Amino acid sequence: MAGQPLAEVFGFPPDNLSLDAERYRRNRLCPYNNKVPSCTKDKAENPLGVCSVHSGMDAVITCPIRFRQDWLIAEDAANFFFSAGTKWTSLTEIRLNDKHGEAAGNIDLVLVAYDDAGRLTEFGALEVQAVYISGNVRRPFEYYLQDPANRYNMEWTGQVRPDFLSSSRKRLAPQLIYKGGIINGWSKKLAVAIDRSFYTTLPTLAAVDPSVADMAFFVYDLHLDTVQNRYRLVRDETIYTMFTPALATITTPVAGPVEDFIQHLQTRLDQKLDGGNPPIAPALLDDPDDM
Repeated sequence: MAGQPLAEVFGFPPDNLSLDAERYRRNRLCPYNNKVPSCTKDKAENPLGVCSVHSGMDAVITCPIRFRQDWLIAEDAANFFFSAGTKWTSLTEIRLNDKHGEAAGNIDLVLVAYDDAGRLTEFGALEVQAVYISGNVRRPFEYYLQDPANRYNMEWTGQVRPDFLSSSRKRLAPQLIYKGGIINGWSKKLAVAIDRSFYTTLPTLAAVDPSVADMAFFVYDLHLDTVQNRYRLVRDETIYTMFTPALATITTPVAGPVEDFIQHLQTRLDQKLDGGNPPIAPALLDDPDDM
């Protein structure tokens, strides 16, 4: 659907005009295990029911609740955290404090193992990383909802696209530093559920054997079921790694050519000097052998 930025609205592709899809849109329901039956994204009374957006041929997940389909993420994390046969359950939105009692944020999902007496024996933390959107997605969302039958293939000219860079710098990196740092400081395992398109924009992480890993990235993709005309969440890949080197890899920027920065400084210097004349002193970019 060229020009249609929305991949899923309240759990259904825009061109799904079935009775189920119409009911979810009419009642603003969330099909992916939200804390309440309704979608609560952005605003509880006027939710932004966009689960994913198009990026080329891919559907990129932009709502963290979207990852909860069939609780596949919980099962995958439990298999990493605990040994086979362990009794476990999951707890959502668990507050996390640092040593000084200051809030470090909420953990999206904490998986807890327990014995026959109901006593907690182990736990691990699962963070869910959806993708920021660049552009105003509410405008095409509301425009589409006014007349889905005639606007499912609309040609939307406004820019609406995944913002992978902001998602890593403003969301993923800070959460790994603060929340991940505390979890790792307790020698507990950490898992990250992430969209495949988002993961491909990150630097390559050093993989280790699952038996020694203290961190895992579960990479998920949305596959379109053409019979039901709905997307299914599928685990595409798992990367087992170590927290400290993975954090360093993700949070260390890759330096570009220093010559570009020097040229920018030279331009600004020229503008600052009286009349914009270049400085008499040799420039950093000059080859000393040519002097």
